[in-house]
Amino acid sequence: MNIHISPDPKALGKIAGAEAASLIRKSIDSNGSANIILATGISQFETLNELINDKNIDWTKVVMFHLDEYIDLPISSPASFRKYLKERFLEKITPIGAAYLIDGETDPVAECKRLGNLIRKYPIDVALIGIGENGHLAFNDPPADFETEQPYIVVELDEACRKQQLGEGWFATMNDVPRRAISMSVKQIMLSKNIICSAPDSRKAIAIKNCFANPVSNMHPASILQQHAQCSCYLDTNSAALLTK
Repeated sequence: MNIHISPDPKALGKIAGAEAASLIRKSIDSNGSANIILATGISQFETLNELINDKNIDWTKVVMFHLDEYIDLPISSPASFRKYLKERFLEKITPIGAAYLIDGETDPVAECKRLGNLIRKYPIDVALIGIGENGHLAFNDPPADFETEQPYIVVELDEACRKQQLGEGWFATMNDVPRRAISMSVKQIMLSKNIICSAPDSRKAIAIKNCFANPVSNMHPASILQQHAQCSCYLDTNSAALLTK
């Protein structure tokens, strides 16, 4: 894992998005296609903007999966991750080869099986991810399951995770924040050939310290990224404030 520190979220996103674009282009050049994972949330705004602005990616040769989605939240909700990706990404690029979005409004067990069968056919070249205020990867809250082989799982969201979603303005009240979600598993994320992790903001500083200044632990789920040889983690000066050199 390599850590890069930028002065602010915009600079972070520019560098992270540029690396992601470069890796996607290289995969297309080498293999004729690229399989990617996209995250959502405030931390991904600038990274996705930079990726969208790259005009040299042939999106028709790209297959996209995404990390997580709330269970029983309609796609019309402002907090829907499907809505986020459609409006902030898919509608802003030329038609993509395929986009496999998580449908949280159907039977979650069947949806996990459907997506699991799909992603096994598309080894991931580039995963764009973030880190939660509680150190989670996707919606794998602590103590995260580091052992399951299933690509997608049903998870219970802890209070810290739900408070983050409220604090970021996605929901009006705590009662509105769903308690369950479908999440890509930690092992599936770690199978990605390359990982680009974008984690700006002082809200993430404690999680960054817990995950990167301590041994790997499922109590700090993103700490597992220390074990990935091709992971680049992009921080800003605020999120990196508690790290020592």
